[in-house]
Amino acid sequence: MITYLGITFYLLFKNHHHTRVKNGIVDSKRIFERNFFMTLTVTTTEILVRLLTTVFIAGLIGYDREQKNHPAGIRTHILVCVGACVIAMIQQEIGFQSIVFAKAYPQFSGVVRSDEARLIAQVVSGIGFLGAGTIVITRHAVTGLTTAASLWATAGLGLAIGMGYYRIAFLSAIVVILVLSLLKKVIKVHTYKRVEIKYSHKADSKELIDQYFKKQKIHVANVSFKAETIDEKKIYTNIYAIEIPKHLDYTKIVEDLSQFDHMYQVRLISI
Repeated sequence: MITYLGITFYLLFKNHHHTRVKNGIVDSKRIFERNFFMTLTVTTTEILVRLLTTVFIAGLIGYDREQKNHPAGIRTHILVCVGACVIAMIQQEIGFQSIVFAKAYPQFSGVVRSDEARLIAQVVSGIGFLGAGTIVITRHAVTGLTTAASLWATAGLGLAIGMGYYRIAFLSAIVVILVLSLLKKVIKVHTYKRVEIKYSHKADSKELIDQYFKKQKIHVANVSFKAETIDEKKIYTNIYAIEIPKHLDYTKIVEDLSQFDHMYQVRLISI
């Protein structure tokens, strides 16, 4: 893998002194140049290793998202990572060829330019369009932000692997996976879910709902209220931001509330 340090090293030794040996004079400069230019390519084996590495790392991240039923799963993360890896390898190959061309045709070296960040910079900004597609904004909640961030991080990992920076890629992948899978369990925060309840007979129904929350020890952080007329019938809508005890789950709450009289609809509006 060629780096800016390698190029600098080559230029420093461009006028390297001749070394005398027993059988004559060996041009150490030419030996250095030959060995240097042999590295100015990515072998087929190396390409395969980089692509398989992206599939493995992105597959782990995508598995976490798909297991949690998020819109971007294993295939999406793998494709993003592989695409970023391919673009990084193309950019690297362009840089290699520019150096070889400048060496072969010194008269054109002044007009040959290679920006090693141009193509890969477009990946970082372009992935935003894909990430935006995973974000869903409704009147009551915004979902998909973590999945969008994981896609962006996966693209970064693909770029690192494509450039041959395996140590950066593997260590960063470990951090990303730990954040997605364990951070929420380690750091306990109050998570409020929103339950939308539509009902008729305002006084009676609201009293039943309040009693149920109190009995189940469900903490209500906020309530929004709306009234509308459906089929000439007055329907009231309450949206509760609630935090439930560990022994309860939201499916049971929805089922229990749905069994009350005068309930029109009960549903979770954010999960």
